[in-house]
Order: sequence, then C-alpha cells, then structure tokens
Amino acid sequence: MSKRQKAKLSRGIQYAVLVVIAIIIALVADWPTLIDTFGRFDIAVGMFPDVITGALKNTVVFTVLGFALGLAIALVVALMRLSSVGVYRWLATIYIEFFRGLPALVVFLVMGFGLPVAFPGFILPQLVIIMIALGLVSSAYMAETIRAGIQAVPKGQIEAARSLGMSSSRAMFTIVLPQAMRIILPPLTNELILLTKDSSLAYILGSSVDGRELAALGRAEIVNSANLTPFIVIALCYLIITVPLSYLSRVLEKKYGSADSGVK
Repeated sequence: MSKRQKAKLSRGIQYAVLVVIAIIIALVADWPTLIDTFGRFDIAVGMFPDVITGALKNTVVFTVLGFALGLAIALVVALMRLSSVGVYRWLATIYIEFFRGLPALVVFLVMGFGLPVAFPGFILPQLVIIMIALGLVSSAYMAETIRAGIQAVPKGQIEAARSLGMSSSRAMFTIVLPQAMRIILPPLTNELILLTKDSSLAYILGSSVDGRELAALGRAEIVNSANLTPFIVIALCYLIITVPLSYLSRVLEKKYGSADSGVK
C-alpha cells in the first residue's frame, strides 16, 4: 500500500472507532434521567431574560474591566522587566512569579475578605474588588506576553530610531510597542478568554441579585430548582462569549502571528 492509502485507511479506522464509541454511549446512557436532570426546558426558559440582561452583561463588564486594568499593569511590569535598572527587573520578576504562582481563587479571597480585615473601615465597592482581582490575576501572564512581543521586534528598529535622534523611551512607545502589540494580539485574545472564565470566581464574594454574574446566577438557580439544567444554560452563555473570541484569536494569529507581519 502507498503512504496515501495507508493514511486514508488509518483515518477510516479512527472514524469508525469514534462512531462505535458514540453508538455505545447513546445506547448505554440513561437519556430520560439525563434530560430530566440537565435538560428541563421549563427551567431553562425561566432563566430568561435575566441570564442575558443581568448575568451575561455583568460577566462581560467584569471581564472587560479586569482585562483593561491587567493590560495597563502588565505594560508597566513588562517594561520594568526589560529595564536596564536591576531593581526594576527584580521587582517585576517577583511580581510576575508571585501572581503566576497564586491560584486565582486565593487572589479573590484576599481582595474580598483579607483587605477589610487588614485595613478596618477600608471598604471598596464589589465591582472594584472584582476588577482589581481579575487585573492582578491576568497582569502577570500578560506582562510576559508583552515582554516576548517587545523582544520579537527586530533590534534594528530601535537602532534606526536612535540614529534619527529619538530617545529610548520615545523609540519604545512610538516604534517598538505598536509593532509588539500587533504580534501579541492573538495571545492577548486567549488571555481574555481565560479571564472570562476566571470571572466566575466572583461568586465567592457574594452579590446582590442585580450584581450576579453567570456562575452566581447558575448556582442560585440550581439551589432554587433542585435541578442541574441551569449548568447547561450557563455553559452556553460562556460559549457565546468564548467561541467568537476564539475565532477572533485565530484570525489575528493568521494576520499578525509573526514578527515579520508586525514590521511590514
């Protein structure tokens, strides 16, 4: 057999195995119980429109605010990481390793319950707490992404800018960073997807009915209905956010996925 025929045979076998597995699952699964537990149409309908106008909206707001703060912090930390001043590099490295090593849940707990204990009377609005927690969680990862993007820009760009009389800071902000941002757009979009899912941790802080995000609403609906259908509704809502972002990430990766594309 030729290599092409062997490849076709291999794919055919793989497809056949997948079909057999799907048939076995379909025959063995207890569909009436599954539908009653996860697919109650009346419970799903009862979650609308609040799940869209309230929970989904709040999830998007939390994510966007956290991403904006995280990006601002990450840019500063990335520049410190590349600084010629040793103290700045050490502080940036400590910050990155600290927040990359901490679970996001711990950051939320510290921000929500640790700060009021450490600073009595210092109470921040819950939206601010969530924004800061998400910003801290994402900034450490985005800082390394930005640093890698800056280093991916050819050094000749800086040398050319310097030869024209630009200062180092001006060359960085007018020449290097615009090119670096084009390179890092795909990974930043992936970080936005991860942050969308991390926003579900906001439920541990508690919230009013109007302040619930998707995870908090789903948890409340499960308790009220004694059914797991809200899990499916909430999962679909997360997919409404993440699937378009994933597609956008692939498009950006094709367009700006290399250093060469950033310097054209």
